[in-house]
Amino acid sequence: MTTVEPQSRLALGRGVRLRHDAARDRWVVLAPERMFIPDPTALEVLRLLDGTRSVTQIAEELAVRYTAPQAVIEADILMMLQELLDKGVVVLCEGA
Repeated sequence: MTTVEPQSRLALGRGVRLRHDAARDRWVVLAPERMFIPDPTALEVLRLLDGTRSVTQIAEELAVRYTAPQAVIEADILMMLQELLDKGVVVLCEGA
């Protein structure tokens, strides 16, 4: 089993897209035969997944943006990203 670590760099998985549903005015994650509606926190993290930023870098950016403890944010997003990795929604990028 692959584990998401603070230095991991992730991106949306193959065939997974983050899209705005204009009819319902909400963001959705579209995956093959699945659809997820991310909560506002998850949406902020998903928007930052570009395969180049590490989990730590994402947490640092969110800590500055929301004036919150970086360690708490990192712990929370590590758990969230692990769940999404296990479901195939996100993937680890090369060198991660």
